Amino acid sequence: MFAIGSDHGGYELKKHIIKTLGKENFKDYGTFSDSSCDYPDVAFPLAKDVSKGVQEKGILICRTGIGVDICANKVPGIRCALCYNVKVGELAKRHEDANIIAIPAEYVTEEEAIDIINAWTKSKFEGERHQRRIDKIRKFEEG
Repeated sequence: MFAIGSDHGGYELKKHIIKTLGKENFKDYGTFSDSSCDYPDVAFPLAKDVSKGVQEKGILICRTGIGVDICANKVPGIRCALCYNVKVGELAKRHEDANIIAIPAEYVTEEEAIDIINAWTKSKFEGERHQRRIDKIRKFEEG
C-alpha cells in the first residue's frame, strides 16, 4: 500500500493516480478537494508515517513537487526524490532507495506520472556504494 497526498495543485493528478492504480492500493492523506491548502499539512503527516513504518512508501504531489519534497526530507529517515521523468523515478529507487517520491503535477502528464510510479516501484535498490552513501545520511541525521 502507498501513502499518497497532495495539495490543491496536485489534487487532480492524485485522483487520476488513485483511479488508475486502484483505490485499494492507497491510503489518502489528502487534500480532498481543489480548495487552496498548505502542502506541509499533507506532506509532514505522510512522511512521518513512512518514517515510522506505518506506511512502506509514499507519493506526494504539488504543482512543482518542490514544496512537498522539501517538507518530506525534513523528516528523519525519509529519502524523498523529486521525479519528473521515468529515468529519474527508476534511479530514485536504484541509487537512493527513495521511500517517497514527489511528482510535479504541472510538469508531467497523467500518463507520465503513472509511468514514473511504475518505474520507481519496479526498480530494485542496488546497494553497495549507494548503501554507503545512505548510511552517511543516516549518521548525519543522528547528529
